[in-house]
Amino acid sequence: MNIGKIIAGLRGTKGWSQSDLASKSGVSRVMIGKYEREEAVPSIEAAKKIAEAFEVSLDYLAGEGINDQFDKKTIQRMRDIEDLNPAIKEKLFFLIDTILRDTKTQKTYAHT
Repeated sequence: MNIGKIIAGLRGTKGWSQSDLASKSGVSRVMIGKYEREEAVPSIEAAKKIAEAFEVSLDYLAGEGINDQFDKKTIQRMRDIEDLNPAIKEKLFFLIDTILRDTKTQKTYAHT
């Protein structure tokens, strides 16, 4: 996926107009439109401002890297979990796995 589609997709997810993104990022609305139409590629500085406005990593915005599917909050949570005591981390993963399993089961039975 290219950066213009990612920007447009993130705007849609947030419910922001190009003007909203411009005011939140400090990048002009005209340039945001050009990025989305693939008429221009953002500079590193502009991409950084846009990523910060969306609270995603530059990797995510560029559609590359292992973190391309995670926002900054999720990445920070994963880092924080890695720093936990192993026994606490094991309990947390047990809880997460239980919730995920139950949610998948509910979705399966809701569609039948």
